[in-house]
Amino acid sequence: MKAITYRTYGGPDVLEYGDAPDPKLGPDAVLVRVRAASVNPVDWKIQAGYLESALDAVFPVIPGWDVAGVVEQTGVGVTEFAPGDEVIGYVREDFVSRGTFAEYVAAPVRTLARKPANLTFEEAAGLPLAGLTAYQALTRHLGVTEGDTLLVHAAAGGVGSLAVQIARAFGVRVIGTASERNHDYLRSLGATPVTYGEGLADRVKALAPGGVDAVLDLVGGEALKVSPGLLAPGGRLASVADGAVLGLGGSYVFVRPDTADLTALTELAERGALAVEVAAVFPLEQTADALRLSMEGHTRGKIAISIG
Repeated sequence: MKAITYRTYGGPDVLEYGDAPDPKLGPDAVLVRVRAASVNPVDWKIQAGYLESALDAVFPVIPGWDVAGVVEQTGVGVTEFAPGDEVIGYVREDFVSRGTFAEYVAAPVRTLARKPANLTFEEAAGLPLAGLTAYQALTRHLGVTEGDTLLVHAAAGGVGSLAVQIARAFGVRVIGTASERNHDYLRSLGATPVTYGEGLADRVKALAPGGVDAVLDLVGGEALKVSPGLLAPGGRLASVADGAVLGLGGSYVFVRPDTADLTALTELAERGALAVEVAAVFPLEQTADALRLSMEGHTRGKIAISIG
């Protein structure tokens, strides 16, 4: 099969496009013909070696954790899917080697769910990691419910835009930080936008004088530091971006594969409550360019890799 690989840690220049061995199919996995994958910041951070202390790398590594595709074959223990099924997945294992930037991936069934019928493969590929991060942060860490007010830092990005939509589907009022060029976009998702930077706390307090019930931080740094002072009594704080949240009495979110949560996202998408904005689409052989775009840090929505 054709795949993207790297043989040593480094930047986008270490990526190679070429032939790789076809994946072996374990008893609890399905062979997915990849139609699309998506880029997440964690992909280039792993590739740079930033997560070496947490995840072993078995070189050569095929990067990528998000996938949307079609089941070609099932393992002997699999009853959940059949050949021809369209699926999405957050295909993360406890090491990095057998990723989704390839024509085929052997995906454990615990990482998969049915693909939303109303999304393209490129849109669907952008849903698993970002959508699960948002969904698990809102449900498991922040416990937002109807009538709450939620502040989302970096609300126009891949995770943020999905968090806004999921929260709105739960009946939550959302305030989202973003650059001014993305304010209309946030309004279209149902959020009230506020601008980053100096005076942020005052702008949020003007919108929620009694404080917000929950803050989801996707930026870290200064945005996280001001967040505890924006909470109402009993308010909750969670961060995807900065472990310093633990010292502020909040929780740190690291997403995990979960079929039930992924199925909930599929159902939200199919009823029109959740859309995935695709900022750019690259062919597999141009994956390095896709990662370079992600590294710039200004993308609204998701970056997709189209594969056949």
